[in-house]
Amino acid sequence: MNHETRPLPRWDFGAATRQSLRNESLAKALFRATAKFDDGRRALMAALPESDLLREKARQIKDDVLQHLDRYLAEFADSVEKAGGVVHWARTAGDANALVASIARERNVKRIVKAKTMVSEETHLNEALEREGFCVMETDLGEYILQVAGDRPSHIVVPAVHRTKEEIADLFNSSFGVSLPPEPAEITKFARARLREEFANADMGITGANFAAADTGTVIQVTNEGNGRLCATWPPVQVVFMGIEKIIPRLEDLPVFLKLLARSATGQPMTVYTNLITGPRREGEGDGPRELHVILIDNGRTTVLGSGYRQTLRCIRCGACLNTCPVYRNVGGHTYGSVYPGPIGSVLSPLYEGRSRFNSLPHASSLCGACYQACPMKINIPHMLTAMRAEQAEHGENHVLERLGMRLWALAMRSPLLYRFGGKALRWGMLPLSSEGWVSSLPYPFSGWTKRRDFPLPAKKSFRGSFKK
Repeated sequence: MNHETRPLPRWDFGAATRQSLRNESLAKALFRATAKFDDGRRALMAALPESDLLREKARQIKDDVLQHLDRYLAEFADSVEKAGGVVHWARTAGDANALVASIARERNVKRIVKAKTMVSEETHLNEALEREGFCVMETDLGEYILQVAGDRPSHIVVPAVHRTKEEIADLFNSSFGVSLPPEPAEITKFARARLREEFANADMGITGANFAAADTGTVIQVTNEGNGRLCATWPPVQVVFMGIEKIIPRLEDLPVFLKLLARSATGQPMTVYTNLITGPRREGEGDGPRELHVILIDNGRTTVLGSGYRQTLRCIRCGACLNTCPVYRNVGGHTYGSVYPGPIGSVLSPLYEGRSRFNSLPHASSLCGACYQACPMKINIPHMLTAMRAEQAEHGENHVLERLGMRLWALAMRSPLLYRFGGKALRWGMLPLSSEGWVSSLPYPFSGWTKRRDFPLPAKKSFRGSFKK
């Protein structure tokens, strides 16, 4: 949790959902992108030989890392320093942000270019640096669009997925006084020209890390844009901002994850750029930073490591669970009120930012299991969501109507007489509301179900009756 800010009010997922569902432009943008990515993932994973065995291998590697995380972190830190880099340790979000600001101040940094990194969104790094007087420029196209708009990411991989090309063209035209058509190529060309000037004048580059090899101290950055490589090679100082769970044991383990990441994220066999960074620039090398600083960030991860939710730390931030989730695909990422949206966010956000604030997110799922099937790391998200719901019930945090309903259900299930009576009463009560075997409108508190779907009328003869006959 970010301890440097005051507690935020409880997030109302239901109210945010109702607002999102009224946005037709959002629905159009979400469906177009998520359907494309999910269809691509399904096709490429089906064509990948022994993809299930590869997923199992990746899971085993990450579970070994999490079981021995202290040892692998120490090995990684030693390897980075042997290669000429500097390692810093940050317990909280505030500590991580303060370390970046300190490094920048000591080197008289004025302008910072930044590649996409989810953990920096988690710690609110940009805001912290701007308060200290630094100019921070996002260079990933999606993040740059959102920075210009004063907006927040709504997807782990494609942060501006909620915006259409028409909206982006209008944004740039109004912000920069140009006349761009709503064509991706023209929008990208314009952004590239503006950002190249930022790279040329930057004193520091900040990047994330998709993976980090303990044996060599190599930081691996996977992107579809060249901005990540420019952030890591052009400025004289590079800062790698990464969560402690990004470690893999050996550089030779990397192909296992690279085969899964791009296929799961965007339906590509491989991303365009895979950058391997081992230490700062060496003598005789033509590019690369003169200084490399790696900030290893905990921010609640060791607490999760020791809990029943450890498997969330396997996550490689591919976004596959978002692309396949029927809830996310209808409401988008902002509805979750957190840096991490979708199914994985419904688990991570309560763990990282407070269960009291995000107590509604474990219920932001139909528990259909699509996220578990899509996850390349075999994270059982539905299992953890039901575990969180059970913990809420144990502490009396669930809704009073839910508690009453469960008690009545338990009473009926213990009594054959009540069970039979209840079944008959349910059918007779719903019969006046039905048409051709379906009920299109149920009274509160069941009205939420029939807002979006019909409810089947119970059968004329119950299973018990048929079995008895």
